[in-house]
Amino acid sequence: MDRRDDRELLQAIARQDADALVALFDRYNRLAFGLAYRILGDAFVAEEVVQDAFMSIWRNAASYNLSRGTVRTWLLSIVRNRAIDQLRGRFGRSQSDIDLDTVAPILAAPDLWDDVLTEIQAVDVRAALKGLPEEQRVAIELAYFEGLTHAEIAERLGIPLGTAKSRLRLGLQKLHDLLVMTQVRSESGASDGT
Repeated sequence: MDRRDDRELLQAIARQDADALVALFDRYNRLAFGLAYRILGDAFVAEEVVQDAFMSIWRNAASYNLSRGTVRTWLLSIVRNRAIDQLRGRFGRSQSDIDLDTVAPILAAPDLWDDVLTEIQAVDVRAALKGLPEEQRVAIELAYFEGLTHAEIAERLGIPLGTAKSRLRLGLQKLHDLLVMTQVRSESGASDGT
C-alpha cells in the first residue's frame, strides 16, 4: 500500500509515475465507480467513465490547483462531469429493449452508493453544508448527490434555470470559503500543538 498522500501521488503522476496512478486508482476507484454508477445506472458505462477520468488525471495532473479543493474532490468532480457528459450523450437516443439476463447481475450487485455517500459526506463537508442557506444547500445536494443537471434542478425546484445556476454558483463559492476556513483553523490548531 502506497503511503504517500494524495498531493504527493498527484505530483508523481505529473512526472509520469505509473505506480502513483495505480496507487491513486486503488485508493479511489470504488468511490469513483459508485458515483458514476449512481449517476448513470449502468455498471459497464460507469467503469468506462472511471477509466476515462483516471486517464484524464494521468494527462492533466500538472493542472491540479490545490486552492480549488482536495485531490479527492478534484477527482470526483472529473468523474461526475464525465458521467453527466455520458448521460447527455445518451439523451435523445432511443433506448432498445434490454435482456433481463444482462441486467440481473447488475441488480444483484451490492449498491455501492452507501459507501460513496459515507465517503463524500466527510465531517467538514457536512458541517459546511449546514452553514449554507437552505436554497443553496438543496441545489448543491441535487447536483452532487443526485447527479441532476442545472435544468433538472430548476425543474425539480420549480425555479428559473438562471436562478438554479446562481444558487449552485453562490453555494459552491460559500461552501469553498467555509471549507477553507475549516482547513485554516485545523492547520493553525495543529501548528499550536492543540
